[in-house]
Amino acid sequence: MPGNNKNIRGLLFDKDGTLFDYADTWGPLTSRFIAELANGDDLISQRLARVFEFDLEEAVFLKHSRFVAGTPEAAMEGILAILPDLSRDELDLAYHQATIDAELVSSVPLAPLMDTLIVHGFKVGVSTNDSEAAARSQLRSVDIEEKFHFIAGYDSGFGAKPEPGMQKAFCIATQLQPDQVAMVGDSRHDLLSGRAAKMLTVGVLTGIASRDELLPFADVVLDDIGGLIDWLGLPGAQRSD
Repeated sequence: MPGNNKNIRGLLFDKDGTLFDYADTWGPLTSRFIAELANGDDLISQRLARVFEFDLEEAVFLKHSRFVAGTPEAAMEGILAILPDLSRDELDLAYHQATIDAELVSSVPLAPLMDTLIVHGFKVGVSTNDSEAAARSQLRSVDIEEKFHFIAGYDSGFGAKPEPGMQKAFCIATQLQPDQVAMVGDSRHDLLSGRAAKMLTVGVLTGIASRDELLPFADVVLDDIGGLIDWLGLPGAQRSD
């Protein structure tokens, strides 16, 4: 496979669509969040769905929804324009609570996979365009927060993807060189951030992007992060059968 993956000593993971299956986690979460904000008003529900670029009937994001790879900021501003009586603090609290209450669907058994990587000497981190607090809460809820050497969100002070700030911060935190790290993600934003930081890039198909959409930006595209074990040449693959 392309790229010198034998040199890899660090793996920086996106969260949604990578550690957690995007459609199965964020589809139901967004449906509930819109319903809560709309409070039974169908017109408001439709307007909010347009902000998220979300199909209410199918409970899925539209193919090129900006919310999928971006930060929550743009959506929050759009919501406030529709619900002017809602303060930003109230909206942030509601969104944070929705992410905490989300029924997370892991893309593979996460704890065994991280344990396998760590026991073989890999440093692992999370780089997400969600908030750091939401990321930590969700990782904690599936008992893997403490396994990561680095966790950053768009609000951690390093910028947001596709800029490479979080990727560079991971290298500093782990004392690894960029060519010793693979950025693993399900979106163009993830892979561009890795490329910008001069890392190898690994695409996964547990988001909404197709293999053909990821291939131009990835050194390899895997079905899910369980395929990293084989790609890295390690024993004990954790698959999502």
